[in-house]
Amino acid sequence: MSPRLLAMALAPLLGLFIVALGNGFLSSLTTLRLDAAGASATMIGIVSSAYFIGLTLGAVFNDRLILRIGHIRAYGSFASLIAVSILLQGLFYDTWGWFALRLINGWATVGVFLVIESWLLLAGDAKIRGRLLALYMIVLYGAGVLGQAALGKITGLSDSAPFMVAGMLASLSVLPIVILPRVSPLLDQVEPLKPRQLLGVTPTGLIGCFGSGVSIAAIYTLLPLYLQRAGLDIGEVGSMMAWTILGAMLLQYPVGRWSDHKDRLQVLTILALACTVLSLVIVLLPLSSLMLAVLLFLLGGAVFALYPVAVSHAADRAPAEALVPMIQGLLLINSLGSAISPMMISPVMNSFGPSGLFWVFALVNLCMVSFFLWRRNKRPAPSNPAPFTAAATFSPTGAELRVTEDLRQAAQDHPPMVDALSGEPTHSQS
Repeated sequence: MSPRLLAMALAPLLGLFIVALGNGFLSSLTTLRLDAAGASATMIGIVSSAYFIGLTLGAVFNDRLILRIGHIRAYGSFASLIAVSILLQGLFYDTWGWFALRLINGWATVGVFLVIESWLLLAGDAKIRGRLLALYMIVLYGAGVLGQAALGKITGLSDSAPFMVAGMLASLSVLPIVILPRVSPLLDQVEPLKPRQLLGVTPTGLIGCFGSGVSIAAIYTLLPLYLQRAGLDIGEVGSMMAWTILGAMLLQYPVGRWSDHKDRLQVLTILALACTVLSLVIVLLPLSSLMLAVLLFLLGGAVFALYPVAVSHAADRAPAEALVPMIQGLLLINSLGSAISPMMISPVMNSFGPSGLFWVFALVNLCMVSFFLWRRNKRPAPSNPAPFTAAATFSPTGAELRVTEDLRQAAQDHPPMVDALSGEPTHSQS
């Protein structure tokens, strides 16, 4: 990477690392504190869903706010809201108050992502987006692993210390944005494909992204509850969460490269089946701490790989002009799955115990396996698959980071499948 490109990308990536370092363990911390205070699993699920509801709302509306007030001021405002919402959580305990604070946190967090990702888009064209995307992934998941691993030690300082640390980090993330050299990025109005259009273009991608959103949100918010009720202390919970996110970080690219050489629908089926089997093993067999860490590492890798493989599958037949609105639409479907996931799964945990989490995991992924097997009989594998691009669940603007030069070139030969405005599908659905 050239020094000029690194200089342009340094500020947003450093800001992302700092804010993600603190914000990364907040979902686990919120779940653990609610459980320690005696909240029911259902109430924990409702509060946990607030963050993902905020993410979804912010993904739809924040771009208009940024266009109105500018990126630098918007980033400062969003980072300040993140810091205030976190610090207020440390000052008082009230379940509905925490619901509102987590909603604000999610709304502000996706605003930070919008600014950072649009900045990275400005830093280079499609030729080097693959490298920018790789750096983004390393920074985002690396900060998540470090934050979760440090949760136990930070909590040991005092009850309020984790909230203070996360709040300070959110405030500090503004410094790289305002101090380091920068060029104000551009942001286009987001116009993702609607669910009906996505169903016409890529039913498999829609189901895969929705199921992935359900699973990822449950890992971030309800897996800590399962681990704490299984007898682990907060430090051990943080370590297990770190292993899970490390699996997501290290296994996504190998799985994606594998999917480049196989029918991606077959890869999606295997991933969903692996999630089903791993979930059943965790709840049915007695496990040592080491074995649980290994299984969660593999589960994290499989769950987090579902989303980018599903998006790459959808891109296999999409024409170049439909790539960005399609990926943005799939992101919103993923966010919708994340928003309802904790509220949907927590009552099962309330009724059947902590293991209800993995029973629902198994059921959701088994349903995806059944759907993917049914879709195999509906269409052949593509003759010119698009190259896989590893990805986290971005903001709608950040979805453009996935549209690399290689992906656009692969899409040039794809015939039009859908009119992005009318949503009329052709016979070649994926």
